Amino acid sequence: MEQKNERIDSASRIIKAPVHRIYLAFLDPMAIVKWRPPSGMECEIYEFEPHVGGKYRMAFKYINAEQGVEGKTTVGSDVFQGTFVELVPDRKIVERIKFKSDDPVYDKEMTITTRLTPVSEGTEVTIIAEDVPEAIKKEDHDEGMQSSLENLAQFTEFENRISS
Repeated sequence: MEQKNERIDSASRIIKAPVHRIYLAFLDPMAIVKWRPPSGMECEIYEFEPHVGGKYRMAFKYINAEQGVEGKTTVGSDVFQGTFVELVPDRKIVERIKFKSDDPVYDKEMTITTRLTPVSEGTEVTIIAEDVPEAIKKEDHDEGMQSSLENLAQFTEFENRISS
């Protein structure tokens, strides 16, 4: 009997920005290319439909790909497609994603739930990734999620400073 991987990774951070600004940053492809890729990567979006049932397809590309960094899809890139499963304005975003890869270790659908909770300092953003493919090292995934949250904070807090 095949053992099912049910690994769950999570990350959380308080961001000093209004919950609505953070929610919109998840639905705007121009914002996503600025904050979502972890440090050392850049994002390219091929398709983006920000509504329940809407699909998206994008790639995170390693900035130093010429150094032979192995991606999930090609040397230097992780291409993935996703679906918006649930969108609760200013509260929750649920996405189901799957990497494009010839390697069967990545052939698994992962669910990512982002919860936005207003707090006195701004917004607590919590990301929960369920059914993470075993081939993704936990420490790399944790580092990547924290990096994306740092980018999101810099992106949304910067807008908060200039709009004040």
